[in-house]
Amino acid sequence: MAEEKIEKRRIMLVGTGLVGMSFAYSMLHEKGIDEMVLVDVNHDKAMGEAMDLQDGMVYAETKMKVYAGSYEDAQYCNVVVITAGAAQKPGQSRLELVKINASITKGVCEQLKKNGFNGILIVANNPVDIMTYVAWKASGLPKEHVIGSGTVLDTARLRLELGNRLGFAESNMHAYILGEHGDSSFVSWTNSYIGCKSLLEYLDEKHISLMELQNIYVDVRDKAYKIIDLKKATYYGIGLALKRIVSAVLNNERCILPVSSYQNGEYGKTGYFIGTPTVVGSDGASQIMRLPLTENDQDRFNKSFDTLEATIRDNLGDIIDLD
Repeated sequence: MAEEKIEKRRIMLVGTGLVGMSFAYSMLHEKGIDEMVLVDVNHDKAMGEAMDLQDGMVYAETKMKVYAGSYEDAQYCNVVVITAGAAQKPGQSRLELVKINASITKGVCEQLKKNGFNGILIVANNPVDIMTYVAWKASGLPKEHVIGSGTVLDTARLRLELGNRLGFAESNMHAYILGEHGDSSFVSWTNSYIGCKSLLEYLDEKHISLMELQNIYVDVRDKAYKIIDLKKATYYGIGLALKRIVSAVLNNERCILPVSSYQNGEYGKTGYFIGTPTVVGSDGASQIMRLPLTENDQDRFNKSFDTLEATIRDNLGDIIDLD
């Protein structure tokens, strides 16, 4: 089995709810994956989802095997994606989910550890920065091998909105949302570009008010709440964002994504996970890219980081070891 473990590329998805299955469906368009195993507390649900996906495999771009499994399969997987957890309800902040999802995440990661998982762990349940910290603590994996979805989706929303408002392809909008995947996030506008041109210089030349940028940020920040109000949940966007992260890992792309990664002082803070531009490849989150922040942006980053740290310290001491 050791030889098989090396030769085949396997993904495990833990949690077959709307987010998990949006991710699983998107992976049918990723070539070069041999197997995807679905794990859920409701095994029948996982079996049904696997059967449904297999029915469409004739028309998919990949010929991977999809099946319902158990944590015992983790030892043979390159990547595990965790989406299991309680969903965010209308009017509820991501931080309010802390205790419920921390207990779920801890249980999942203890099972992964028990069954010998030693690959890259990707966390997507909310609040994702805190759940990534819990997953790291409970899994026993190196911090570089535990990655949260961070602000990858927030940044996609930002680039889409910037492109729509300013009239450029979103692929040419180079801007990142940093910090918590939540209400204390922020955009470093001084590090934002249209192609190779400074976004702020472009706005100045076109006599576009900086208030337009603030309006864009607010719309992006609150977009999840609006979607939840309209359809009770968000899942397609995060499903595709997770596919992007997994592809970067499996293909060793070494691309820069604003994932939730462990801070070692790159932005003046240490000890927790938060959304920052990070090099992602087969060795996980290998390097955090340090952006030169203005004093105001640094204050925002500090506030966002401190919010996460305080939430962990105030709520999770009875769930995980905080030392």
